[in-house]
Amino acid sequence: MSSYQKELEKYRDIDEDEILRTLSPEELEQLDCELQEMDPENMLLPAGLRQRDQTKKSPTGPLDRDALLQYLEQQALEVKERDDLVPFTGEKKGKPYIQPKREIPVQEQITLEPELEEALANATDAEMCDIAAILGMYTLMSNKQYYDAICSGEICNTEGISSVVQPDKYKPVPDEPPNPTNIEEILKSVQNNDKELEEVNLNNIQDIPIPMLTELCEAMKTNTYVRSFSLVATRSGDPIANAVADMLRENRSLQSLNIESNFISSTGLMAVLKAVRENATLTELRVDNQRQWPGDAVEMEMATVLEQCPSIVRFGYHFTQQGPRARAAQAMTRNNELRRQQKKR
Repeated sequence: MSSYQKELEKYRDIDEDEILRTLSPEELEQLDCELQEMDPENMLLPAGLRQRDQTKKSPTGPLDRDALLQYLEQQALEVKERDDLVPFTGEKKGKPYIQPKREIPVQEQITLEPELEEALANATDAEMCDIAAILGMYTLMSNKQYYDAICSGEICNTEGISSVVQPDKYKPVPDEPPNPTNIEEILKSVQNNDKELEEVNLNNIQDIPIPMLTELCEAMKTNTYVRSFSLVATRSGDPIANAVADMLRENRSLQSLNIESNFISSTGLMAVLKAVRENATLTELRVDNQRQWPGDAVEMEMATVLEQCPSIVRFGYHFTQQGPRARAAQAMTRNNELRRQQKKR
């Protein structure tokens, strides 16, 4: 047994209650203060709990933040500022540094013909920049100045060699104006089979009620003059996709269908693709950029539809799998070749 353990053995049978009964009130108060001692270096405890409260005076009242700030401000103003050891007078001492001119050795001096010396002496900064670019001194200028001088046959640099590199200035592109199409008038024209209406463009109109779109697809079943039907970014979902699929099964005049940038799931796309097989007049179909990826099964179905429908010569979708992409590319090449041969005849 170590000496430290032997020292602790004599305190094992001590009666703590008996010792506490023999202490005086002053000793008990001192013991209470010692027990309240906290770890001052423990950063996990609040500042007020890291040590015992040693304040003896009674509280002066509730905290008045404004009065405390005013007192601290007044106390700071009453403190006398410390005088500087060396007062500031604004006097400049010493001489400014002037870089000495480096004399070029005789062996490094280059003599040019008088005509060249005169031309270089009268050259502008832009001309000197172009000359440096032609000589391959690309470290003296920015990349834009260098490539402008190399690629252009004329002097196009308006800044000198030592100019600060500035970003290119691009012309702001204005926002696309809202679609001015009147949906109610379009619906009436489609229902009345208007001869002058050959294109229905509802792109970027995001507040079209679902019943109205369903009604429009229902009217397209019997329309014989509309050649292009576009529903890009109209927040259309599977109900509209099913209505479009029903329309494709009966319509025999539509040639272009665009339902990109919508919320159509794999179920809705599958319904549209199955309906395309029953339509022989559709030549263009675009279904890309839906809210979620349709999946491998839908991509395989797309490739199968393109193989079985020679009338489709334009198809808009970005394939993620190599197999369907290769099949679709081969089918589109074959369909376009068949269309070219039919035009020759």
